[in-house]
Amino acid sequence: MNTVKKFTLFCAMFMVQSLFHLAQADTKIVLGYTGISDFAAAYVAREEGFFKKYGLDVELQLITLTSNIPPSLQSDSIQIGGIAPSVLLQAAAGGLDLTAIAGASLSDNSSANPGIVVKSTSAIRTPQDFIGRKIGVPGLGGALHVLMRRWLTLKGVDYRKVTFIEVPFPQMNDVLKGGSIDAAVVADPFMSRIAQSGVGTVLVNLSKELPDGFSVLLYASTREWAKKNQVALDNFRKALTEAASFAEKNLQVTRADIGKYVKVPPSVLATLPMPRLATDISSDQLNFWINAMQQQEMFKGRPNFFTIVAK
Repeated sequence: MNTVKKFTLFCAMFMVQSLFHLAQADTKIVLGYTGISDFAAAYVAREEGFFKKYGLDVELQLITLTSNIPPSLQSDSIQIGGIAPSVLLQAAAGGLDLTAIAGASLSDNSSANPGIVVKSTSAIRTPQDFIGRKIGVPGLGGALHVLMRRWLTLKGVDYRKVTFIEVPFPQMNDVLKGGSIDAAVVADPFMSRIAQSGVGTVLVNLSKELPDGFSVLLYASTREWAKKNQVALDNFRKALTEAASFAEKNLQVTRADIGKYVKVPPSVLATLPMPRLATDISSDQLNFWINAMQQQEMFKGRPNFFTIVAK
C-alpha cells in the first residue's frame, strides 16, 4: 500500500472514531437548584455516578430564589430546574410553556420540616400575633409563601394583614438576627441552623398541620426541551429513581453529598432530617397546590394536570 493510500485510510479511520465518540458523548444538562436538602436525589445522582451511568453530564447550578427558576428555563441558561409546584403553576397560568418532568420530594407529617421560625426574643406566640409583622419567605408565590398564607387562613387570620418579604434561605439567619423580619418560613437545613445558632426558635411545625404526601418540590423544563430530549428525559428520571433508592439506604453518604451543595456547618449536617424523596408525580400530589392557590386567588380557572406534567 502506497503512502497516499495509507494516509487516506488513516484519515478515514480517524473520522469514524471521532464520529463514534461524538455519538457516545454524554448529554449536557445544567440543573438549577435552590440550596435545600429536598433535591438530595440530584446531589446523589451527580456525586455517586447515576447521571453518568445513564449518559448524562449534569452540572448543578445554585439559584437562590425559586422564583428565578422559570426565567432561567425560558432563557435556556438551565435546562432543568428544581421548582416549587406553586411557582410552576403560576408560570404556566401566566403563559410560560413549562412542564413538570419528575418529582423531588413529598410532604411528611412525621417530619419537623418546614417550620415557622421567630426571633428568640420575639413576643409572637399565637397566629394573631403575626398581624402587622414582617415574615421572610424564600420566594413570593413560592411553596412556603403559599403554605404560610394557608396556615394563617386556617387559624382565622387575614394574611393580607401580614407583610411578606422575599429572603433567600442562606440569608434568613442574618436578616432575622438584624430585625428586618420578625419571622421566617424556613426549610432544613437552614431551619436547624437558625435554631442551633440561637437566633431563632421554631414556633410552628407546619408539617404537622398539612396533609401528608403532596408534592413539595419538582423538577421542570420547558415543554420544547422535553419534547426534543425524550431519551435524556427518560434517563434523567431513571437516574433520579436509582439515586433516591440509594439515598434511603445510605444516609451517611447522602448527608455528605448534600453537604457539597448545601453549605451548612457540620453539626447541622450531621443531624439533618432526610426528605421524603419521590420521583413520580400524581394528580393528587398537585391538586393540593391547585386548591390552595385558587383559594388565594393566585390564578383564574383550574390548571389541567395532564397539560402541566410531561409524559
